[in-house]
Amino acid sequence: MEVTFALEEIDTVAKQLLESGLKQIVVFHAPMGAGKTTLIKAIARSMGVKDITSSPTFSLVNEYETADGNPLYHFDLYRINSEEEAYDMGIDEYFYSGNMCLIEWPEKTPNLIPLDHSSITIKQLSDGKRHVTLK
Repeated sequence: MEVTFALEEIDTVAKQLLESGLKQIVVFHAPMGAGKTTLIKAIARSMGVKDITSSPTFSLVNEYETADGNPLYHFDLYRINSEEEAYDMGIDEYFYSGNMCLIEWPEKTPNLIPLDHSSITIKQLSDGKRHVTLK
């Protein structure tokens, strides 16, 4: 799936992504400031999360409750220094919990990301729109 959108269309795009059959593990690839957290917030809203979502840059992971009562985990691995550090925080327990995990900066832990995952790439276009590719 590929889609180009303006930020005011992000909730529609989030719903389309969810309807396309996202896997339990979703990794997000994009440069700093391209909108990874913004898209994750929209996905969380589409899943019925009522809590205020924010980037877990300092806590590494935020947990939210979806409309159906399941946990949704949002990871920001930017500040991880090694895969060992991520493993020590129990990242594998989250990944194999059966709950959705949305992961920013997955390239910090390439050997820990389960093979069965969805990958979203975000590109910021010169007109301010975003181009999203789901694989």
